[in-house]
This record gives sequence, C-alpha cells and structure tokens, in this order.
Amino acid sequence: MTDFPPSLLILNGKGAGEPALREAINQLREDGVEIHVRVTWEKGDAARYLDEACRLGVATVIAGGGDGTINEVATAIIQCENSYIPALGLLPLGTANDFATSVGIPDELEKALKLAIAGNATAIDIARVNDKTCFINMATGGFGTRITSETPEKLKAALGGVSYLIHGLMRMDTLKADRCEIRGENFHWQGDALVIGIGNGRQAGGGQQLCPDALINDGLLHLRIFTGEELLPALFTTLSRPEESPNLIDGVSSWFEITAPHDITFNLDGEPMSGREFRIETLPHALECRLPPGCPLLR
Repeated sequence: MTDFPPSLLILNGKGAGEPALREAINQLREDGVEIHVRVTWEKGDAARYLDEACRLGVATVIAGGGDGTINEVATAIIQCENSYIPALGLLPLGTANDFATSVGIPDELEKALKLAIAGNATAIDIARVNDKTCFINMATGGFGTRITSETPEKLKAALGGVSYLIHGLMRMDTLKADRCEIRGENFHWQGDALVIGIGNGRQAGGGQQLCPDALINDGLLHLRIFTGEELLPALFTTLSRPEESPNLIDGVSSWFEITAPHDITFNLDGEPMSGREFRIETLPHALECRLPPGCPLLR
C-alpha cells in the first residue's frame, strides 16, 4: 500500500465519530499510506475540499457517506476546472448506500477504504438535470420520492432501508399519482405515474431495484414507470415485486424530458428538485471511479 499516492477523504459529518473508521484510517497510516481527512458541515464543503485535493495532488478523493455525499463529491469532480482531476473512491457510510451496494463496494470499512485508495479507476457516466444539477445513481419521482424524503432520520438510523417501506405504509393517506409526459430517443409516454425511476445506477430507496438493467458506463439512462392505475396494488407490487407489476413501462435513452401540468419532485441521490419541466441527460465517461473487479454495473 505504501507505493500508492495520497488520498483525501471527504467525510460526511454524521460518520465522523465511527470508531471502526478511525481504526481503519490509523492502521493504513501506520502502514505508510497518506490519507487526508476533511469533514463536511454544510453544502458546498465538498467542492472546496476538492479544490484542496487538487492542490495537494492526491490520486483519489474518497466520498465517505451515503448516496447524497457520493453525488456531491462526484458533481464537484466533474465541475472542477483543474488540469489534474483525481479519481472518485467510495466509502459507504449512509443509511441505504444504494449506489455503493449496487457497484459491489465491500461492507467492511477497512476493505472498502483499501479499494477506494488502490482499486482500478474506471471511466463512468453521470447524469445532469436541466444543465445544472447532477446525480450519479438515480432520479426518482412520485409517491416513492415523497416517502424517502419524509422518512424520519431516527427511523432510518434504527431500521435502515426497510424504514422507507414502513414509513410508506404509514403514509397511505397521501398516495396519489403524478400526471406527466415523458419523451426520450424513440420513447414517448403520457399518463399518471405512481413511481418514476431514471437510473444511471440500478437501485434506490434502500435496495429497490427500479432499473435492474442499468449500466454506469454505457452512455444511457434507464427509465421505469409504475403507472397509477389501481393505486394500492401498484404500490405494494412496486415495493415488493416490481418485476411482476402489470403497470410497468420501461425505456432506454441518453436523455429524457419530463413535463407536468403541476410541480412534481424528483429525488436526485437524496437532493430534492421540484418543477414542471426536466431534461435529464447523460455525460458519458465524465469521471474516473475506483471500483471492484467484476463490478456488475459495467458493460
């Protein structure tokens, strides 16, 4: 490990006190690996720390946190104008860890940290919304988005991904579909959507495989719509057995445009975005990411 150049870990403040992480970092430092650690406090910290990482000349910037932290660091990387751009490493420390789980990052912190530092760097895609906001994993809209954004932090901390299902069952009174129109390359659909998933990655909401065939280096986005007919059966099938749903629409395109007569909200890796018009497009091979051998999301 001592032959590898230094890394900078951008750590979400919620995970800063994790004893196992401190132990793993200290052990690597004793082995001669140089790891800088920075802890985020507010929005924008990741971009400032990335600038510092570029000045330090580190080979990897490691995102330590959940999907939101990974997305924030990845977005900062692709927006960086430095001549030298470090690779992205992943250290899953969130509640759901959907992106890290789906690409095969180890659960054990020490193994994940070593992979983030020394793994092979592979070019992957990222998605951009309305020429501004990005997501590396998935944009979700509809009832599922309202549930994931409203699920209490204490419930997520206690139960993990299953907390989204439990909170969804508690909020059945708010169940309604969103009317919208969606266009893409050789794709057009209009109707009432209960759940919309637009995936660069495959899963969201604590393990729900909304886009099970998505790849992160093919330049394409995968769309899955659960239509709003028969709302209650559709909801239960969506959460438990999506492959069996009769109200399912799939599409594949390098871009999708969504329009609605009213405001709808998309969850972009944990970041909510509301509006009536969205254009979502891929930025192919936009950044380098250190991934395990045999990553299932690579073509």
